[in-house]
Amino acid sequence: MKKLKSFLKTTILGGLVVILPVTIVAVVFKWLYSTVTDWIQPLTDLLTERTALWEALADLIVIASIIGLCFLLGLIVRTGVGRFVHGKLEDKILRFAPGYKLIKETVLQFLGRKKSPFSQVALVQLYDSHTRATAFVTDEHTDGSFTVFVPTGPNPTSGQIFHLPAEQVQKVDVGVEDAMRSIISCGAGTSSFMV
Repeated sequence: MKKLKSFLKTTILGGLVVILPVTIVAVVFKWLYSTVTDWIQPLTDLLTERTALWEALADLIVIASIIGLCFLLGLIVRTGVGRFVHGKLEDKILRFAPGYKLIKETVLQFLGRKKSPFSQVALVQLYDSHTRATAFVTDEHTDGSFTVFVPTGPNPTSGQIFHLPAEQVQKVDVGVEDAMRSIISCGAGTSSFMV
């Protein structure tokens, strides 16, 4: 009876390991598709009213048109005149828009066009104790000191910022992704950090 119970338990868990990731990916794609089609619904409605297209086909045409427009704008901005016009537009108008600079920097980081502020992983000593914390170096100053972000686990988006002298910051040869994974898993996998 015990073997049967163990067999059923491991088999069901094995099935969940296969089904759950696929289900989560499907739900995320469904949510993403629903969100995008909700955003473009006015354009889709305009297209379906003027033509006899199905809504799904109209959605695809609108999405393809938006991608084409992004390509065309990207092509224009690559030219000298386009860069000049874009720069003037940003300097004269967009810099006054609340949150524009923050949103632009976030988009550039998301698209990989700007280096992430979390460029280096470090172990830092805080409060003159022998305790070390996992941190990300966010800035290096001319006097040799560092600004670091110490995230809280398991949520790496919250934490504290410290300004520390160089002797309290020990850079480690660990990838940012590995450090984030360790923080999310509450410290599991930090053996590679210890030097």
